[in-house]
Amino acid sequence: MFDHKKINWTKRGLVIKPDLRLDWAKSHCMVPTPMMLENGLVKVFFSARDVDNRSSIGWAILDLNSNGKLIEYSTDAVLTPGELGCFDDNGVSPSCIREIDNKLYLYYIGWNPGSTVRVHLFGGLAISEDNGKTFQRWSKAPIIERCPTDPYLNTAPWVVKTEDEFRMYYVSGCGWKHKDLPRYNIKIATSNDGRVWNRDGHVCIDFKDSNENALARPYVLFEDEIWKMWFSHKGETYRFGYAESENGIIWERRDEFSGLNVSRSGWDSEMIEYAAVINHKGQHFMFYNGNNYGEHGIGLAIEE
Repeated sequence: MFDHKKINWTKRGLVIKPDLRLDWAKSHCMVPTPMMLENGLVKVFFSARDVDNRSSIGWAILDLNSNGKLIEYSTDAVLTPGELGCFDDNGVSPSCIREIDNKLYLYYIGWNPGSTVRVHLFGGLAISEDNGKTFQRWSKAPIIERCPTDPYLNTAPWVVKTEDEFRMYYVSGCGWKHKDLPRYNIKIATSNDGRVWNRDGHVCIDFKDSNENALARPYVLFEDEIWKMWFSHKGETYRFGYAESENGIIWERRDEFSGLNVSRSGWDSEMIEYAAVINHKGQHFMFYNGNNYGEHGIGLAIEE
């Protein structure tokens, strides 16, 4: 269907690490979510964990003109866990950042411990009216809760704007093998305003076989008249997947074009996941996590 072009990446190592001086960033830097600024600067939102293993969202600014040199690191989190009993009371992680109606919409993952299952995950929305300095929850409830087509977890929203609608690619649970092992694939939702979403259960990316349990963190770009999606897939441990689409609805999965794999040793030698790909001056930059879901931080790979 497509004239595939595999990107050749060069790994540049860790560019964002936990900051032990900060109460909210004692470990992990997870799910890099970039927003381009001016002059080659990029603001990468991520979640880090406190001593109680609860995630909050902060950011770092990097210079793409200097191989991702760290310029600034937020001293305070911009979004912290929600109120007790809410879907995000045990942690928040970023998923997508979009400018909509001159405001910044931060779509995020809410963490909530389960009882019969290990965890509940749902997608939320926080909005900034001061260009990202502060964020307020649009609702204390998830924007993608359980519904007839999605009766399990619904999370990791990635939102794009087309000519006539907003589209959300999101992770949808389809069952649990046991208390600690959910199965989830990637579906699509639509919206008129980026806040209220309609879902009919359409699956964009499905499992390649019965050994695959997780399809995580869809990240979608539209370039060269093609919809491109990086995602993570897991049997035992995460690896990158890739798919393309002519219309953003029907996708052709071609994991061999994801372009990046684990290293022989080091912080990304066991697993590799949660890709975020941006294009700066015709060159692609990929932020990603490695072993233990970003325990050591966020790495950068640059297109050769």
